Amino acid sequence: MLRRFQRLTFVSMAVAIVVTSLWRISIAFADEVSPSAWPLGRGNPLSTGVYTGTLPENLEVLWTFEPEKAGFEATAVIADGVVFVGSLDGEMFAVNLADGSEKWKFPTEAGFRAAAAFRDGRLYAGDMDGVVYCLDAATGEELWKFATDGEISGAPGFYQDKLLVGSQDATLYCLNLDGAEGEREAWRFTIGDQIRCGITVVENRAFLAGCDGLLHIVNLDTGESAASVKIGAPMPGSTPAVLGDRVYFGCEGDQFFCVDWRKASIEWTAEHGQKYSQFRSSAAVTGEIVVFGGQDGTVYALHPDGESLWDFPMRSKIDSSPVIVGQRAFIGGNKGQLYGLDLASGEVVFEYEAGGHFPAAPAVADGRLVIGNDDGTLYCFGETSP
Repeated sequence: MLRRFQRLTFVSMAVAIVVTSLWRISIAFADEVSPSAWPLGRGNPLSTGVYTGTLPENLEVLWTFEPEKAGFEATAVIADGVVFVGSLDGEMFAVNLADGSEKWKFPTEAGFRAAAAFRDGRLYAGDMDGVVYCLDAATGEELWKFATDGEISGAPGFYQDKLLVGSQDATLYCLNLDGAEGEREAWRFTIGDQIRCGITVVENRAFLAGCDGLLHIVNLDTGESAASVKIGAPMPGSTPAVLGDRVYFGCEGDQFFCVDWRKASIEWTAEHGQKYSQFRSSAAVTGEIVVFGGQDGTVYALHPDGESLWDFPMRSKIDSSPVIVGQRAFIGGNKGQLYGLDLASGEVVFEYEAGGHFPAAPAVADGRLVIGNDDGTLYCFGETSP
């Protein structure tokens, strides 16, 4: 079980009321995303990994999509009835959510490890060569591209009329969505080591869980540092999730953090206690629970104040990040398992053995769950019509 070992201040009824209030604020942001879409890698700008609609009680495979020479590590995004997902073999696919038929594909010279981002009929995606593409989501036509100097392994985000994307060249790029090519870059913010996380945005702040052992809080109006918090270990792959004034994420140093981002101070940390246990899975967060996976093969659930609720032994490393739907959390494993876990108890309420490896997180829209594995199969789960 994860254990709490730093300061915890939420112990009274008054604080419980505050936490509930913050949760309502967070959900208000999440509600900006329609249940018919999953436009960002973690679902919404706060990266909470929460779907506001419902899934059928009994899920079954509705269709699979298996292109030649493809493997999927990227999480899909879904909008306008279309699933968008990049493959490791250099193609971005648009697949109809209704039946799994291919709508279009866009070839590149490199593959995709990161989720794309959808907005206003356009798809934005970064590849392993560090190139950011803007595509017409209806046709797959390239509208513009922008080159960085490192692999892009985290999902982009948006702020006002700007695209935010982190690169392994240790830089956060802020790009104008429109305008002349020479005016594409609005500003850049560079840290001490690679950026592999997705971009989380709240108000005029973005959060970077960097490989330099710092949580960076960036002022999006100026492109400058607002604050940083020393974590002491790299954080490759874990995208911070925001609940009110708190941001949650794990790191490579056997610790999971809760940081007050307004104060730029650590509220609490939790650790597993096993040497070399690491957290690359991004957390899914509500006002009642924080769920994430560990490299030790365990799915953990904490209360937002840090108290352990339950854990589930998946018995394989977990790179996938959970998604919360109602009273269930769905997460993939490195041996091809897809689980649905009851949020109250951690018990398995859904299980599917796909084979391969699930580095990607689920994407959920219109009552369907979509996830791909590195064997090259994209699965869509839902309920068949009676």
